[in-house]
Amino acid sequence: MKLLSPFLLLIFLVGCESTYYSAMEKVGYHKREILVDRVEDAQESQQDAQQQFTSALEHLKTLTNFDGGDLEVIYDQVNDQYKDSKAAAELVSKRIDEVDSVAEALFDEWQGELEQYQSTSLRAESETQLADTKKRYAAMLKAMRRAESQMAPVLSRLNDNQLYLKHNLNARAIGSVGKEFVRLEQEVADVIQQMSKAIAESDKFIATMK
Repeated sequence: MKLLSPFLLLIFLVGCESTYYSAMEKVGYHKREILVDRVEDAQESQQDAQQQFTSALEHLKTLTNFDGGDLEVIYDQVNDQYKDSKAAAELVSKRIDEVDSVAEALFDEWQGELEQYQSTSLRAESETQLADTKKRYAAMLKAMRRAESQMAPVLSRLNDNQLYLKHNLNARAIGSVGKEFVRLEQEVADVIQQMSKAIAESDKFIATMK
């Protein structure tokens, strides 16, 4: 079967989203509420990713401090932690994209509805509210994307470590990984810090939307 082109796939996905929003609005669940729920989902995925990256770091530390035991078992744990970290990062990105999708739909709808006002004063007030909401949203999204971008170096380093250990599971290899541990530790700390900032920005945004 012939696959859809990226452009046609985009149209299909946008159409699905529009259908979803329309269906939800019929039962009294509007884009504003969907946006808040998706921001909360994104927060949850970021919190889970923080815990997962910390767990991966702890398992790698156990390996670098190896002092007897089954190296294969410890390596398997490190490898599993990398896979779980990658999955957690992918979920964070997916959730952020979902937030941005409904936000764009909400802002487009809001902008279009400005033309329907008969009252000049009410329209001006709504226009100001839209501008303020966009500004707060932009600050939150920027924080989310910044944290998202800092996950990539951590995943790359975790992947490098597990690939190297896969074919060199011995004391020398563990020593080589240990030399890079401090850098990885700092990168994980940076990601966690950026995610905490993004979560805080999300809290502020949610508070203004409820």
